[in-house]
Amino acid sequence: MTPTTTRLAEPIRSRLDRDTAMRLAAEEYSRFADAAAALDPDDWHAPTACPAWDVRQMVCHVVGMAELVAGLWEQLRQQRVARADADREGIEFIDALTALQVRERADWTPADAVRGARDVGPGAARGRKRTPFFVRRRRAPVPQLVNGRREDWTIGYLVDTILTRDTWMHRSDLAQATGRELRLTPEHDGVIVADVVEEWAARHGQPFSLTCPDPPAARGRAAPTDPRSRWTRSTSAGSSRDAAPAKGSWPPRCPSDPRPRHRGEAPWRSTGSARTSRC
Repeated sequence: MTPTTTRLAEPIRSRLDRDTAMRLAAEEYSRFADAAAALDPDDWHAPTACPAWDVRQMVCHVVGMAELVAGLWEQLRQQRVARADADREGIEFIDALTALQVRERADWTPADAVRGARDVGPGAARGRKRTPFFVRRRRAPVPQLVNGRREDWTIGYLVDTILTRDTWMHRSDLAQATGRELRLTPEHDGVIVADVVEEWAARHGQPFSLTCPDPPAARGRAAPTDPRSRWTRSTSAGSSRDAAPAKGSWPPRCPSDPRPRHRGEAPWRSTGSARTSRC
């Protein structure tokens, strides 16, 4: 895909308040480590939604990204190596960075990967929480390619939002790759998905209808008053407020990404002047 030259005038900023963002970050690292620890030996070689990675390599990427934000020197080291790799190979910086994280852990066993996820999560959450306001409001040094367009993000958007979505997305990928149930709760996954939908609606600004089915564990068992009900939101103007789920509604299990893939895939399909997404 050839990126367009059009770029947004203002950088993308996080929509989450700081306390909520940091709560989600710490919890998601913990849930990801739990998901990795629950895998069977055969699960680690299963292919994933990321064609270049099996389950072990995906966990290694998540650990490597967490180590990047856990300490400044490791962050600078990974960025330096990835920039050189990107320039030499003519690829996107993010692709070079994630490849580096997997390559440097090529000899890790599943036990190493689980240990790495357990050990780095708390430090990564603390590192992100320590990022000061004057740093978070700056533009990130590398523009991102999203749906064929270059756009700038603030460091705060990366720290508060994207890094949690990335870990959440790969936890969903693990469940999908291994056929395991994905742990979902309204106070955690519901907030993440609602934030994704709000941003997605604001991005395209077109009428849409979003329908996400119940998670497998809830199907056929939910009582009429159970909050795990079908989540359907429609809006004639693409309003992000209308798109967000009501308080207490059950979050959907979405195999699609909470943000576009590195190669710029869109998590919706276009239907006429409207866009429809089914999770």
